[in-house]
Amino acid sequence: MRYRRRGWNGEQADAARDARTALAELRERTGGVPVVLIGHSMGGRAALWAAGDPAVRGVVALAPWCPPGDPVDHLAGRRVFLLHDEADRVTSARESWDFVDRARAVGADATGIRMPAGGHAMLRGAGDWHRHVAELVAGLVGSERGRTC
Repeated sequence: MRYRRRGWNGEQADAARDARTALAELRERTGGVPVVLIGHSMGGRAALWAAGDPAVRGVVALAPWCPPGDPVDHLAGRRVFLLHDEADRVTSARESWDFVDRARAVGADATGIRMPAGGHAMLRGAGDWHRHVAELVAGLVGSERGRTC
């Protein structure tokens, strides 16, 4: 997927619109296979915004950008995982944890996972990040209800 614009560009939120367009194209090509959205930083924000699509079983957002006030109502009934290293100096882990709390309040099955290393780029301890993502995605697509162990 390619973004039509660089950056978030305010209320137009083109990154999220692009993610929704990609989901529509995927549905057209496959007939609606279950989808897990994975995104890092702004891509995590875009994935969270696009997660209301009926094909989406869940979201795995890595060091996501979750400013206060981002929408959460569309996440009701969805599995959402936010992975963040609290030493991240680009995006705020505290805002990720606040997002998890707000998503839970509307009925999302949201989980925040504190990563012990990696910062924003997720380079240190990259194997841990990869392992977590693989396990979460396998759990989301591997069970009837999209639940992990």
